[in-house]
Amino acid sequence: MKRGKRIRAFIIFMAPSFLGVVIFVILPFADVMKRSFTTAVTGNFTGITNYIIVFHNQAFLIAVKNTVKFTLICIPLLVFIGFLIAMPLSGLKNGGVVKSIYLFPMAMPTATIVIVWKMVFYKEGFINLVLTEIGKWTGSWGEVHTGYLDTDAAFWVLVCSYIWKNTGYTVVLWLAGILGIPSELLDAARVDGAGKYKRIWYIILPNLKSTLYTIVILSFLNSFKIYREAYLVSGAYPHKSIYLLQHTFNNWFVNMEFDKMAAAAVCTGFFLLAVILLLQKVWDRDEV
Repeated sequence: MKRGKRIRAFIIFMAPSFLGVVIFVILPFADVMKRSFTTAVTGNFTGITNYIIVFHNQAFLIAVKNTVKFTLICIPLLVFIGFLIAMPLSGLKNGGVVKSIYLFPMAMPTATIVIVWKMVFYKEGFINLVLTEIGKWTGSWGEVHTGYLDTDAAFWVLVCSYIWKNTGYTVVLWLAGILGIPSELLDAARVDGAGKYKRIWYIILPNLKSTLYTIVILSFLNSFKIYREAYLVSGAYPHKSIYLLQHTFNNWFVNMEFDKMAAAAVCTGFFLLAVILLLQKVWDRDEV
């Protein structure tokens, strides 16, 4: 009887969440998969033609390259910088105030960030004004009117923006993990003669594996949201260095090329799932 009641309680508790996932995730994704094998207008079955077209599309290949490059650069930087900031903060009594300062960029509207970009990096922006004044003062060069968002430098502007905006939650997660480590472990290591760096390497870092996993997954998913800034700054067709997957999807949607968009979305979805499962497997293996 008790087992039956527990099963019924479990089903009642999980049913709303499960139905939500089915209605808003599984069924729409199944419809996208179906559309990826048909034409956009007539709905005729075309097999894997859409997938072949997508993987021969130059814009899609550039977008994949830029997105992968952006992710591989930003996530390690974000994880490392967040940890470097969180370690000294964990020893402060009034760290909450400083922590709030790091969270401030997340509260800023995207449009505000874009305005700052334009003020700083455009041809008549602050950087060029400062460089021009330095050139006049030293006599080394004249006026500088470089449009940084129209060159390869736009990619690094995007990287800096992502790290600046997402460092806050990374620091908070690191702090939660560090403060959750039993002080007895650190005190015992200190008594045994372990220095600061040895305590970090042998005590703190091994106890932060679950925190690291959470940070990596969130950072990985958030790296796909940087499109908003890139789109507001440079529109649907930005410089080639910041042309991302979301630009491709947006342009195909505007042009009503839903068949190609569906095929690309299916590939992207399975790739994201594979990466998350791979990370989960790596973490589970390390914890054994």
